[in-house]
Amino acid sequence: MSGFRPVSDVLAYLAGSWRVERSVRDLASGASGSFTGTTVFERLDGDGRDDPSEGLLHHESGTFEWQGVARPAERTLRFLPGEGAGRADVRFADGRPFHDLDLTSGRYVADHPCSADLYRGEFTVYDADRWRTVWRVGGPAKDLVLTTDYTRT
Repeated sequence: MSGFRPVSDVLAYLAGSWRVERSVRDLASGASGSFTGTTVFERLDGDGRDDPSEGLLHHESGTFEWQGVARPAERTLRFLPGEGAGRADVRFADGRPFHDLDLTSGRYVADHPCSADLYRGEFTVYDADRWRTVWRVGGPAKDLVLTTDYTRT
């Protein structure tokens, strides 16, 4: 994959369903795992209008396999309007800040400090139906790389 696709309206771009394939590597131990499933970005407003401008609820669900053991896994995030249509304010399900997101150039790097660890995410948009995140997690107890590919369904 090469090149970035600028996104003028990040919430409109993300709205809908995506197939998710994630690889997880523990750089310290050499262990690896994977997640496969779906991510759905739905309107937060709940008023029936097909308008993501008030924000999106991100719900990911699927199967996480680690060291030969497969388990169901899910997470929920909120993508709220940012300063300009190409930006979003990403929050955890309970409303705590996670990171900002600016896809106006098609690529963005965001940091999220968590206790003694630092999560650094690189977001890349390839085209209308494919994007990727690469999270590098480093700290005293973690040394991970999580690479996630999203394909519109």
